[in-house]
Amino acid sequence: MTEPNRTQPAPANSNDPSSNDPKTSAPENVDYISVDIYDQTYNLRGDDPDYIHRLADIVDAKMRAVASHGKTVDSLRVAVLAALNIADELVTLERRYDTLAGSSQETRASIRTRAHSLTGLLDSVLGDERKIS
Repeated sequence: MTEPNRTQPAPANSNDPSSNDPKTSAPENVDYISVDIYDQTYNLRGDDPDYIHRLADIVDAKMRAVASHGKTVDSLRVAVLAALNIADELVTLERRYDTLAGSSQETRASIRTRAHSLTGLLDSVLGDERKIS
């Protein structure tokens, strides 16, 4: 399985001295994807526009849900609370995955043990039949 596409913000305007830094400047032929998150437009770059839009939709929905349940209108505070909610969901899913993966490992080990046991029984039965014949 490959790692999901990572999004990166578009570089600042070309008058910015840091835009000459190879770490922050983008190749000439990169297309930017415009997304709206909590009434702000962001120009991001990445390989898969649909994936980037999906991520932006998740963040926007989470920020709106947080804002609707709270009294704050500070978008930074809303963003931090939304990030905490998303992090909580991630940790919860990681725990579920670890539990399922551990369960899967135990099941495989149990199946291997059982297969070895059955192989031994079959060898024993077949060995006894050969002695009778």
